[in-house]
Amino acid sequence: MKTFMKQLKTYMVVLPLSATVLLTALPTGATAQLAIAEVIKAGVKKVIKAVDLKVQRLQNETIWLQNAQKVVENQLNKLKLGEISDWTERQRKLYAEYYEGLVKVKSVVSAYKRIRDLIGTQAAIVQEYRWASALFRQDKHFSAEELLQMEQVYEGILSASVKNLDQVFVVINSFKTQMSDAARMELIDGAAKAIEENFADLKQYNEENMVLSIGRARSISEVNKLKDWYGLD
Repeated sequence: MKTFMKQLKTYMVVLPLSATVLLTALPTGATAQLAIAEVIKAGVKKVIKAVDLKVQRLQNETIWLQNAQKVVENQLNKLKLGEISDWTERQRKLYAEYYEGLVKVKSVVSAYKRIRDLIGTQAAIVQEYRWASALFRQDKHFSAEELLQMEQVYEGILSASVKNLDQVFVVINSFKTQMSDAARMELIDGAAKAIEENFADLKQYNEENMVLSIGRARSISEVNKLKDWYGLD
């Protein structure tokens, strides 16, 4: 819990500088709260759009590499050099270089299996945010100030997630440059772990808010309605 609260504080301060400037210039009262909420909402929408675009790009990259992997594996199956006994030494050396190249390509493409799982987690983060945020905004147990705080936390988590996703693009670009398989996998694993932590933080934060709402219910009937509303047992 201490770790989560520390991360929560970090997420809450990850706000665009422009939004911070606007917040200091706004008036006080209900009108100010609505204005602040709109500022945060606009910032969150920008982050979500950035996440969506990167998820889509990674999905396209992965599909291409999956197809490439099939081609490479087919070629490797055809070039089982160890089982070919009637080749001359010259032919063996000629095709051995091509064979080794295919093996290297296969190693590179295999790294994308981890990225494919990472893409699924990133997409789940966006889906989880949209689902929970929409429900909380309609829940009368939360004040305008609390909803604003939620948006701040969401923006922080989404911004952190985008930064972690950027690490994946470093890996993608590394395929065009010199990088060892070990270094590549280290970057992939680091990005995947960070995004998984973002997802876990988001789910935990949502669950805590759901429990908070249910705790404010005034009757058993209201409790049951809220559980159905949030899909809780």
